[in-house]
Amino acid sequence: MTRIFAPLGLLLISLCFTVQGVTAEEAVAPEAAPAADEILLTNGSRVLGAVTGVRDGVVSVDTDFAGTLEIPVDKIANLQTANPVVMQLADESVVEGQKLIINDNQLVVADSSPRALDELLLVNPEPWELGYGYNWTGLVSFAFALERGNTKTDELDYRLESVWRSDDDRYTVKAFGEIDKANDVKNADNWSILGKYDRFLDGPYYWGVNASAESDEFADLDLRWYVGPYIGREFYTDPVFTLEAEVGLSYVNEDFIVAEDQEYPGGNWAFHITSDYLGGDSRLYIDQLGIVNLDKASDVIVNTTFGLGFPLLFGLEAAAEIRLEYDAGAVEGVEKLDETYALRVGYTW
Repeated sequence: MTRIFAPLGLLLISLCFTVQGVTAEEAVAPEAAPAADEILLTNGSRVLGAVTGVRDGVVSVDTDFAGTLEIPVDKIANLQTANPVVMQLADESVVEGQKLIINDNQLVVADSSPRALDELLLVNPEPWELGYGYNWTGLVSFAFALERGNTKTDELDYRLESVWRSDDDRYTVKAFGEIDKANDVKNADNWSILGKYDRFLDGPYYWGVNASAESDEFADLDLRWYVGPYIGREFYTDPVFTLEAEVGLSYVNEDFIVAEDQEYPGGNWAFHITSDYLGGDSRLYIDQLGIVNLDKASDVIVNTTFGLGFPLLFGLEAAAEIRLEYDAGAVEGVEKLDETYALRVGYTW
């Protein structure tokens, strides 16, 4: 009996290990790769990947062979995603629960006739672009200069920008400052802060209210502040060139340290230009803010910033800037034009 049961036991044990081995192999078997989105370009090329979004007439596609590709919509003959997407159309309607399909350079929308591709505004938009909450972006940066030896120099420039943007409105806060010393003697001490509220209208227009305050000890300015409404327009919104401009009225109050104080009605303007033309997530930008005394047109204040920002690591950004601050009504003994050249490093979000 022992001779019979021993081989039988070995056989049973062997079968158990065989079954366990098969089960383990099945458990670690690779899952089937998800179906890829397929794009046929107008030149006949075929691209497989995952469409992550459409914005400003450009389709973003994650691929295994070339990372993220950006393909202009007008270069696409046919496209079909494997999964449903969220589409926002130029008429502000939102289409959900259907695949993104382009056939013969036309957008296919369920229960509708084919549409022109320029009617496709966004694919997979951010929640704030659909009217849910705000998108918060910002920048905080510093520029330092320390010199020791025959000359002792300490310089600090700081900057803060924060913008909350929804589909309907926008809040903006900006602050700048500079404190400089040479051989322990202060030679620059100034700051400014600006707050704005914008309300978007149909089309490219918006209206808003802004308020600003600034001080410059070495320009004899104890405090200048103004407040007033304006009308603005977004002229261009393509990342390669964006332009928005504003014009409005304001009440201006100036308190000087030595000179006589004054107040006056003012006309103010502003414009903001950016461009990603250089690529690599860099950005060129120009900002200008101007105020003219409506009682004395020769009394004009114009502050202009030219800059080039480029990303570093972990959300850090470096930027080279030229700031020109012109005050035609500067008090006697103070230069009308103040020039600042700075290389700053900051954190963006």
